[in-house]
Parts: sequence; C-alpha cells; structure tokens
Amino acid sequence: MTSRLPLLLSRALAALCLGLLLGSAAAQQSRDGVNVGGNSAFSKLVSAEKVEQAAAQQYGQMLAQARAQNALAGPNDPQVRRLRAIAAKITPFAMEWNERAKGWKWEVNLIGANQINAFCMPGGKIAFYTGILNGLKLSDDEVAMVMGHEIAHALREHARERMGKNAATGLGANLLSQVLGLGDIGQTVTQYGAQLLTLKFGREDESEADLVGMELAARAGFNPRAAVSLWQKMGAANKGAPPEWLSTHPSGSARIAQIEANLPQVLPLYERARKGRP
Repeated sequence: MTSRLPLLLSRALAALCLGLLLGSAAAQQSRDGVNVGGNSAFSKLVSAEKVEQAAAQQYGQMLAQARAQNALAGPNDPQVRRLRAIAAKITPFAMEWNERAKGWKWEVNLIGANQINAFCMPGGKIAFYTGILNGLKLSDDEVAMVMGHEIAHALREHARERMGKNAATGLGANLLSQVLGLGDIGQTVTQYGAQLLTLKFGREDESEADLVGMELAARAGFNPRAAVSLWQKMGAANKGAPPEWLSTHPSGSARIAQIEANLPQVLPLYERARKGRP
C-alpha cells in the first residue's frame, strides 16, 4: 500500500491539473485582438491575494531603499509624470484580461539607476529605471510597449503560475490534503516574496506578454509598430544578449517576426483609439 502512494499522488495531481486546464480552455471566448488563451491552470494552485500581498511588501521595501539612497524620483519629476500619464491610458484596458485588476491599487515609480530595467509586480506595482528611458531614448509609444508588456505579466499571473508549478512539483503528499481538501496551499507563497523582483519568466510567458502588452498599448492609442523599434533598440543595446529587464531568453529576429505577424490583429485597435471610438 505504501509503495503505491507516489503513483496515486502522481495520478491525482495529473487529474487535478488536467481538469483545471480543460476548464481554462472552455472559458476562452472569441474576441478582437490577440489570442493567447486563458491564464495557466497552475496559477489556481496558489492564493492570488497572498501573491499580491507579498508583491506589495517587496515593492514598498524597494521604494524605501531607493528613497534612502536618494534614487526615487519625486511626483513632479517630468519622467514620472510622463510614465504615470501613459499608465493612466493603458490601465483601464487591464480589466478585460484579469477581473482582479479592478481592485488593484496601481502605482508607477521611477528609480534612478543605469539598469535597462522595468517591471510590474502582481497587483499593479510598476517601476521603471532611468537607464531604460535614457539609455534607449524611448519614445512614448515605445515606453507604452514596455509598460504594456510588464503589465501583461501581472495580468496573465505569470509569477503566480510559476509559484503554482513549484508547489505542484514540490509539495508531494501534502498536495492532496491541501488542494483536494481545499487547504491553504498559499502558505508557500511567503517563500517567494523576495524572488518577485528578480523572477525570470519562460519563453511562452514572454511571448504572451509581448502580444498582450502590444494590444493593451494599441487600445490606449499607442502605435503598436513601436514594439518593433523597441526590440531593435534592445538588441542593439544588449548586442544579442538577453535584456536584463525580461528573461534569460534572447530577443532577436524571431521575436520581432512574431510581433510583426500579430500587427494586423492590433493595428485596427490602434486606429480605432486614434479616432476616439470604443
């Protein structure tokens, strides 16, 4: 009996994840814009509230550290006003991708550092580094592509998905009692709080964020063609190496090709936004 426990656990976990995946696929609806499917079923294995709480705590600590180093730009800084104005145009379109975004307390801050870096943590906590703005000399459209990409990671719950995958593979026998018994699997989230600032996403996550972010920016009236020029600048700045602000996966011609292939899906949204139509 004991020797069969790992096999039973494995089968139960596979059945659970299959059910979640099928439920996610059934919930997909046809819509205009890009098509990336529903959020990963693995994200359902951890508490969204606790992930967002951990993110808010880490974000607050990061801002406090930057403030102590006199590296946190104030609200009257021109670049801060610029970033917040762009975010104000994009974030109203976030709710369509994730209902939780209705309750997020969006924040946008700028940190003085030479890093080519930007991120949006779960719960809508956005930060840019001066290095990405000044080093790449980004236009507003290009800033919108960066911001949309990062917001897309939060809306698609890629951090929560990664934690769910870790929980699914690492909890063993406790998984049945906690998941099937509706226990608080989210307790494991505290182990990941410190990783939220440095979390690396996979190739599929990055592709989703590219496309969803491009759509968000287009709906907000920013030219999605800027995604191409953005990645050209990224490639030049990193000389083909992975850009620090994203992942371990390199950008390049394949990424730009995917963006160009999806431009027909988002250009009508951009034109509609420019003409002031919903």
